[in-house]
Amino acid sequence: MSFTDLFESGEHSRNLGHFASIANIASVDGEINSEEEKMLKRFARKLDIEEDEYNEVLKNPGKYPINPPNDSERRLERIHDLFEMIFADHEIDDHERFLIERYAIGLGYSAEIAQDLIKRSIAIYSGGLSLEDYRYLLNRKE
Repeated sequence: MSFTDLFESGEHSRNLGHFASIANIASVDGEINSEEEKMLKRFARKLDIEEDEYNEVLKNPGKYPINPPNDSERRLERIHDLFEMIFADHEIDDHERFLIERYAIGLGYSAEIAQDLIKRSIAIYSGGLSLEDYRYLLNRKE
């Protein structure tokens, strides 16, 4: 097995764990609705999850460990992915908040930073932006 194969295998393992976390959050409030299913399929394509892996993950998303990326940008991208799934139904419940906080800690954030990140993300996704954040997002150069 070449070094490249090892890297790709490790990356796929991280993606599979991330997809399982997304699936876990999608199913936390019972049945996966059509909007959540559409997003799960989109994330599966984005993360190169094959159909048999997709079905296996949906059967038992809790059996896949969190395998965090090495850089902060990718960790933040993973949190963003989870918030997209959580807010597919335009709300967050206590269990979803608990799960995403645990996931953020699993990604390597301290409990304090994870709580702050989750709090600010909820404000952003629920439309509760402060004027300062709104101004920052409007004025940001892409």
